[in-house]
Parts: sequence; C-alpha cells; structure tokens
Amino acid sequence: MAWLDTLVKGGDPSRSLRFAPGRLTLAPLEAILHPSVRRMRLLGLALAFGNPLLYWIWSEWITQPYESPWLRGLMSALGLVFLIKPLTDRLSSESVRALVTLIVWVELPLFYSWMYLCNDGGPVWLPGVCVMVLVYYHLTDWRIATAGVVAGFVAALALLQVLNPNGALSPGRDYSLDAVLMAFSWGAAMLLGISSANQRNGYLAHTLTTIGIMAHELRTPLSTIALIGDAIHLEVERDPAHPRNEKLEQFAQRLHTLVRNANYQIDTQLANAKLLQLPGHTGERISAAGLVRHAAASYPYVSTRQRNCVTVLVHEDFTFHSSPSQFSQVLTNLIKNALYSLMAADSLYHPGALRIEVDRVRSHGRIVVADDGMGIEQALLPHIFKPFFSSSQGTRHGLGLAFCLQVALNAGGSIHVKSKHAVGTLFTILLPIAKTEREH
Repeated sequence: MAWLDTLVKGGDPSRSLRFAPGRLTLAPLEAILHPSVRRMRLLGLALAFGNPLLYWIWSEWITQPYESPWLRGLMSALGLVFLIKPLTDRLSSESVRALVTLIVWVELPLFYSWMYLCNDGGPVWLPGVCVMVLVYYHLTDWRIATAGVVAGFVAALALLQVLNPNGALSPGRDYSLDAVLMAFSWGAAMLLGISSANQRNGYLAHTLTTIGIMAHELRTPLSTIALIGDAIHLEVERDPAHPRNEKLEQFAQRLHTLVRNANYQIDTQLANAKLLQLPGHTGERISAAGLVRHAAASYPYVSTRQRNCVTVLVHEDFTFHSSPSQFSQVLTNLIKNALYSLMAADSLYHPGALRIEVDRVRSHGRIVVADDGMGIEQALLPHIFKPFFSSSQGTRHGLGLAFCLQVALNAGGSIHVKSKHAVGTLFTILLPIAKTEREH
C-alpha cells in the first residue's frame, strides 16, 4: 500500500492522486455511469419520445432523405425497454447491464453513423454525430464508448455495403471538414471521460488514505487498553487469594477480547482501504472449502450463539487462483454484513441463519453466503458495490463490497446479489476452476 506508506512516513500524498494510466485501464468497466432507476427511466423517455419528434422534424419541417418511420419506430421501441420496471430494478445484474449497453450502442453510434453515411453527412447529421459522441461518453465508461464509436461506424459502413452496394457517399466530396469536426468532438469527449474517471479515482484515493491513517492511529489507544489488561492480570497473580480476583480476571479477559476484536476490525478496514492498489493474483492455488472453513472459524463472533448460527456446507470442493489473504477478507466482509443484517432483524441466531455453501456449477466454482436477515431494498441493489455506498447509512463506510467485487474480478470471477427486504440476502461468487496439472 505505497500511498499509505508515503503518508505515514511524511511524503507527498499528491503523488498517489496523479494521472495513473494503469488505474484507469485496469479498473472494472462501468457499463452504466451513475446507474439509478430514475436515470434509466429518463433515458427511456428521451429515446421513446425523442425519436418520433425527430422523425417529424426531419420529415415534415427540415426534410432529410432516408428518414424511415419504421426505423424510428424501432429506436423508440428500444427506448421503452428502459421503462420496464423488472429491468430497472435489476441494474446490478450483468445481463441487464449488457442489454443496456447494447441498446445504447444501437441507439447512438450505430444509428447515427448509419444516418450520417446514408445522408452523406450534411448540416444535420455531421453535428448530430458530434453531439452523439459527447452524449455517448457521458452515459458509459470511456473505454466502452471508444470501442463503441469505432464498432458503430464500422458496422454501419458494412451494412451500407450490404443493403446499398452503390453507397450514398459522394466519391468527389471533400470530407476533410467532417473528419476535423468528428476528431475534435471525439478527442474532447475522450479527454472529458478520462479526466472524469481519474478525478473519481483521486477522490477515492484521498478518502481511502484517511481511512487507512485513522485505522493505524487506533492502534495506540488499543495498545494502552491491552497494557491495562496485562497489569490487572499481574495484580491478580501477586495476590491469588484476594476475593475479588475472579472478577478482576474476568475484566482483564474482556479487555483482551475487546482489543483482539478491535484489531481484527482494524485489519479489515486496512485491507478494504487497499481497494485501488489490489494486484491481480493468479499464482496461488486455493481450496475453496478450506478457505471458507478457516474464515468461518476465525471470525471474532461476539457470542457463542452467533458463532453457532453459521453453517458451512461443502457440496463439492474446487480450487481457484487468487490471493488467500484477499479472499479471506472477502469472506470476512460477507460474514460481517450477514451478521449485521441478522442483528438488525433482531435475530435469535438460530442454527443455519447464516449459510456458506461451496459447490461447482458446470465449469465454474461457486461460493454462496446467505442469511435470513433484514435484506436489502431493491432500489439500493444497483449501488451496493460502489465505494462508500452503504445500506446502513451512518454506521458503516461502504468499502467492504467494493473490495469484494474487485478481488472477485481479479480472480477472473464475478459476484452477484439477490435480496428481499425483511427476508434475507444471498451473495454468489462464481470463480473459474483452476486447471489440473494434466490439463496444463
């Protein structure tokens, strides 16, 4: 954690916040920037009603060739998809995000490139393409937008050759002005997209640095508490016959338990604070069953009843490649969240209230962490893997699940969540199974 070491040793903290190409290119793709139900519905309304309006303008007011009510109707119908409630409620699903990404690509780079080529540019479609590029970079990750713009133009050109082999472009026309304007709008959009992504990472690094320093500073008072516990224990040993020794010894043990649990939580927060510095680990082979059993057994439960509510079920073990320490932290975060949820539901911690299962699903291994707690509201599900977002506002920092997502992605896997408020939550981690020596 170089940025934390720099601050602790008195270095320049701004070094960790400068432009970092690796941090931008290796970060998880954001198929939808700032996803929310409201944002998706506004986008759906804009597409559903904007396309008929533009068709009327370009066919009745400022006449443009190649305007088609059927094509505009298709674009409008695709916009209506964003108004479907079951879809907007599942923005955290990878399949839904992929569908949204595809629709936006068809609506923007593919459609606008097609209309530009059909109409040979002109005063309508040349600026239209330039505006489209800026809007596209505003809606999605700059890497997806860059690939989408290129793919959209190439696909539109290929379609034009198939459907209209003669083409609509004028052989003798000078396209240098078009090229300059498109390049300028594309460059500006990419610069703004990269700058925005780097700024988000900068704010994240600042906050993570603060969390790391605060966690380290808590070690000092905890060390003092531990020394007090040691002093009480020594005092008991000096006069073993004193009637109050039993209560003093219990008090000393409670102090040591408090220090041990607090240090465990500090270690957890320091691990979460490495969110931007997580390397990809592929060299260490891990047994899923062994890792799960160790994480469940070593967690600092606050009571025996809480410990006994955890059930580990190994249906079929598998191995995968990752960092054992990072993945142990993933399981610790999920167990902690599940216990918080059970506590919020006033659970009696009955056996099986928190279940951790290990199994294989076709070519992937699966780790499931399920609880019978309060669950998560559907409106919050699209946001829970964002850094600093927490469903328990004011009581937690919201880094744990962002950390879990990053570790799962680094291992070549994924993490999914299903939840129903007041019923429970189920997290599923899918991981590629490590190949055996023979398969290599």
